[in-house]
Amino acid sequence: MNFYAMRAIYRFEMARTWRTLMQSVISPVISTSLYFIVFGAAIGSRIREIDGISYGAFIVPGLVMLSLLTQSISNASFAIYFPKFTGTIYELLTAPVSYFELVLSFVGAAATKSIALGLIIMATAAFFVPLRIDHPFWMIVFLVLTSVTFSLFGFVIGIWADGFEKLQVIPLLIVTPLTFLGGSFYSIGILPPLWRTIALANPVVYLISGFRWSFYGISDVHVGVSLGMTFVFLVIFTGIVAWIFKTGYRLKN
Repeated sequence: MNFYAMRAIYRFEMARTWRTLMQSVISPVISTSLYFIVFGAAIGSRIREIDGISYGAFIVPGLVMLSLLTQSISNASFAIYFPKFTGTIYELLTAPVSYFELVLSFVGAAATKSIALGLIIMATAAFFVPLRIDHPFWMIVFLVLTSVTFSLFGFVIGIWADGFEKLQVIPLLIVTPLTFLGGSFYSIGILPPLWRTIALANPVVYLISGFRWSFYGISDVHVGVSLGMTFVFLVIFTGIVAWIFKTGYRLKN
């Protein structure tokens, strides 16, 4: 493996974080803090506890997951789209770097930034609510798997997009609504049976449920199912990326 090239791409992408610090780190942290303040004050005053957990603490995993999904997609999609936009993608494709090494570098950098942001948001949440993590190992597992999976998803979006506006279409119109409807701010167990069944068709439910279990030991879906679904998403997006490089979809034209 060409570790020198991989390190160069990885370091370049990580350095971009410092050049866009306001957009990459500060803005998501401020937005999440506002969620804590608004939802904690408006809803927390009416819903004291859910499954024995204070409402403010209950929504922390959902808010972290919301930032994790959107930032993973955003970081990876922009990272691969910008070389396409400037034309430097051909230099990468003709360099002595395999497709696997190329994807690993871009996705690794995007996932690293998302994981760091998730940890920063959790540290910020600790100032607002009493936060605990019952299963720290599994919390890290879900954090890493989700970041890598949706960084791969973002990589696919970056290849597919033919304009900057398309980079935001799927995150804004699909991923964010699914996250809000996936139990970020409530337990799907409180829904009527029909809506609970419909909610289980939302893939984000399994991500949030498993992540919340790692914090408090409670979940809407069995943690094994959540972990299995996360691996399914990982395999699907990995397969799509492999197909893109095999066919040259929107890379060689």
